[in-house]
Amino acid sequence: MSHGKQFTLYMHTTGPNGWFVAFALEELGLTYEPVYLNFQKGEQKAPAHTQYNPNGRIPTIIDHHNGDFVLWESCAILLYLVDKYDTEKRLTVTDDKKYTLFQWLFFQASGQGCVLFQVAFEIPYFGQAFWFMKWHSEKIPGAVERYQKETLRVFGVLDGVLAKSPSGYLVGDKVTIADLAFVSWNRAAVTGMVPAMEGVDVEKQFPAFYAWYQKVNARPAVKKVLDLYDQLQ
Repeated sequence: MSHGKQFTLYMHTTGPNGWFVAFALEELGLTYEPVYLNFQKGEQKAPAHTQYNPNGRIPTIIDHHNGDFVLWESCAILLYLVDKYDTEKRLTVTDDKKYTLFQWLFFQASGQGCVLFQVAFEIPYFGQAFWFMKWHSEKIPGAVERYQKETLRVFGVLDGVLAKSPSGYLVGDKVTIADLAFVSWNRAAVTGMVPAMEGVDVEKQFPAFYAWYQKVNARPAVKKVLDLYDQLQ
């Protein structure tokens, strides 16, 4: 593999978590070569990938400007990128606010985020809703209802906090990696990929969330990555 670009990013054309790493790379002006693993062929579990990520999931990065340093888990990657390369603190914060940023990253990972397909899926709410409504061979109404409610609850948490934020962002007065971490699954939900949101008027029911969603998605770096995502679908 050519290392003409600083990072190799193992990801998936649809799976959301790799894409919000790409948002941060673009925001920071860091070059990267995406490697789109084919989940149907099990490429995420193949030795070519597991030699770097023994968990066999995405995303995984290799930083070729730092001794081919390897890191996996999306939120850990975001923290690495800002610690190592965000010298101007464009996407991060200092002092006690950094713990609030950590809080939102952990909430995203545990309460919202998930790998989309069943061969690599994790357990948080959005993915559970998608799994039980779309992929599970047996319809389980109780599970569907539970994860529909939990998905909406997560949106309610975000909406309530954002409604009280003077800046309209999760931490401080600017966009941070905490906001970027939510973009992929937010978009999947708003555009109908997450079945739990079908029939929900997001703009009306979660207005502060929707304003935040629109504002973050309109950022040039984010829009550039989303345009690429759309081209690959």
